[in-house]
Formats: sequence, C-alpha cells, structure tokens
Amino acid sequence: MAKTSMGWFNFNVDLSAFRSRNYRLYFAGQSLSMTGSFMTQVAVLWLIYKVTDSALLLGIAGFLGQLPVFLLAPISGILADRYDRKYLMILLQVLGVSISIALMITSFFGWANFWVLLFLGTLGGVLKGLDVPIRHAFVTDIVNREEMNSAISLNYAFLNTARLLGPAVGGIAIASVGAGYCFLYDSVSYIAVLVALFAMRIAPRKVESHKKNPWQNLKEGFKYAYKVVPIRSLLLLLALASLINISYATLLPIFSVQVFQGDAATMGFLTAASALGAVFACLYLSFRKGIQGLHRLIAFCPASLGIAMIVFSLSHVFWLSVAALTVVGFSSTLQVAASNTVIQHGVEESKRGRVMSFYTMCFMGMSPFGNLILGTSANAIGAQNTLIIGGAVCIVGSLLFVKFLPAIASWVKSGIEHSVSAQAQ
Repeated sequence: MAKTSMGWFNFNVDLSAFRSRNYRLYFAGQSLSMTGSFMTQVAVLWLIYKVTDSALLLGIAGFLGQLPVFLLAPISGILADRYDRKYLMILLQVLGVSISIALMITSFFGWANFWVLLFLGTLGGVLKGLDVPIRHAFVTDIVNREEMNSAISLNYAFLNTARLLGPAVGGIAIASVGAGYCFLYDSVSYIAVLVALFAMRIAPRKVESHKKNPWQNLKEGFKYAYKVVPIRSLLLLLALASLINISYATLLPIFSVQVFQGDAATMGFLTAASALGAVFACLYLSFRKGIQGLHRLIAFCPASLGIAMIVFSLSHVFWLSVAALTVVGFSSTLQVAASNTVIQHGVEESKRGRVMSFYTMCFMGMSPFGNLILGTSANAIGAQNTLIIGGAVCIVGSLLFVKFLPAIASWVKSGIEHSVSAQAQ
C-alpha cells in the first residue's frame, strides 16, 4: 500500500500497481487514448443530431454503434483465454486508428452525412466489442494478485478522468474549431498505446487448450457464470443499471438544446459532470482497503443512480442538473468498478476472459438496446418522461438485489481465504 501525504493530511491511497513497469506503460498510453475516444464519442453524437435533428435516428445510430459490443464480447472472451492478449491488443489499436483517421477525413472534407457516420460508428462498435473484454483480462497479465485492487481502481480513475476531460474539451473544440480536430487527436493518441504495448515485457502465460471448439468454450464459460450465484446476480444487476445509465448519454443532445437552449459545449459540460462523479468514485475506491463490504455498496448504487436520474429529468436549472449527473456518474462507476473487483477476485483464471466478456456484455453491451429503447421512447413520450421511468427501474433493481447479499458475502470471504492460502504456499 503506498501512502501519499499532503501537508497535515495523510492519504492511504493504493498505488501499488505502479510498481509494475508494464502497468506504468499501460496507464500512460491508455490515459491519452481514452481521452481521444471520448472526444470522438461526443463529436459523432453531436454531428448525427445536427444532421438529422431526430431523437429516433439518434437512438438508432446508438443502437447500431453499440450492438457489436453485445454480439462480439463472447468471441473476444474466447480469444482472450486462447491467445496472447498483448498481440491482440496491438492488432485492435491498429484497427482503431484506422477508424479514427477515416472519421477525421470525412469531417475535414465535409463528407460526414448520416450514413457515413452510421457506418463508421458501427465499425467503432465492432472494435469496442473485441477490445474491452481483452483489455479487462489483460490487466491481470501485467500486475500480480496483490496489485489487482490498485490496478482496477486506477483503471477506472483514468477512464473516468478521460470521460471528464474528453467531452468537455471535445464540446469546446467542436464549437470553436470543428469536430474534425477531435478525430485528429484521437488518431494521434492511438500511437501512444502502440508504443506502450511494444515496450512491455510480459512473461508467457498458460493459455486455454485449442482442442475444444469455440462453441464449447463459450458454453463452458456461460454455464460457469450462470451456476455461480454471486457472478450471476452481479452481472444481472449491472445489466439492468447499464441499460439506463450508459444509454442516457444518447439523449443529452436533446436536453442540451431543448431544455437549456445550449450547444455542443453545453452537452460537453453535462457529460463531463457525470465523469466528475466517476472520478470521485474512483478516488473513494482507492482509499478503501480490501474488498469487504463492496457487495453492499453495489446494492445501493442503482437506487442512488435512479433517484439522481429522476432529479435530472425534472430539473430546468443547469447547476442542479450538473449536480444530479455527478451523482449518476459516482453511483454508476462505483457499481461497475466494485463489480469488476469482486468478480476478478473470485473467478477461475482459466475462465477469466470469458467471464469478463459477459461482464462487458452486461456493462457496455446493454447500450445498443438502451439506445434503441430510450430513443424510441423519447420520440414517443419525451426525453424527460423516458429518464424518469428508467430511474424508477433502477431503484426496483436495487431492492430485488438485496436478497443475494448473503451469498455474495460468503463468496467474497471464500475468495479472500483462498488468496491467503495460495500466498502462504
């Protein structure tokens, strides 16, 4: 545990992951790249809404852009268990920079119509569907078990710092110099990740036997995740909350223009408010010692998220909306990171990639369905009513999850005892 101090205050912040040279390289490269990714996300959403002026088409674009995450995450999990994760990461970064360059060219040359943006957004979704499970599993290749809590907390810290900076900077950049420069930064930022990956020195790991066909691998991983009640309940609650939480960002252009009479910068600041709350959640997790009690926090998070979402939906005061979205970001990130931590500690190593692919499906894979549902609902009953209903669903989810807390507590305890036993041997 690394202790940092400032003046009269002592902060026990777990920075042990930085002892790993590989993790330092990973952290530096991903921090730059994630900022560019969120700038691109804001730019694409804004361009689609400006081109179409339609909540329905915005929802459809979000659905098609995120659907590959749901469909491809299981395949990515199999790849993560069967092949070298470092070289898979390198291949995916090369594909990512190609898509960013294409977006940059279409923007600068004025070719960014709805169909072009829809096509490139869908390709980006294919990349994300393959990338996220591999990236989550890859972290365990570059840190040891004692550093895993620190690595997961730091990962969400830089992810959500990027969510804070990316949309804010992206919104200002769109309003001042145009969306093309968001895509330009994103293209350049991929180079940092590639340099970091090539510089890493990772010991070979034992990989899954290739004797089983991929379908058998997938069935085996699904049966394992379903039979382990703590994993199943954590993933189901995550899927429910993510259905609303990830997808509400698709409706932010509507709130920015119709409720606050703003522009791209307004949307950027609303998005950044959620990211600020996420950073607070990461800071909170970095101060925690161990994983005890995380399951109770996970149960609380969807309820607080739902209440904040309802407040945001009813608010016409900008500062109140910013505060509500900060709570949304805090609650959602706390649930996502805490669920990741608990699952990573208990899952069998041979099935880690596949379980993390199911985690990705429940975390990010719900986005296409949420985008379609929220976009269609917003078109029919309005964006505000849509988010009120979504918030109420999250609250109900928290209440239903409470009955699984004893089973999760027992599972967490057994995982800690197994870790202590393994270290003693």
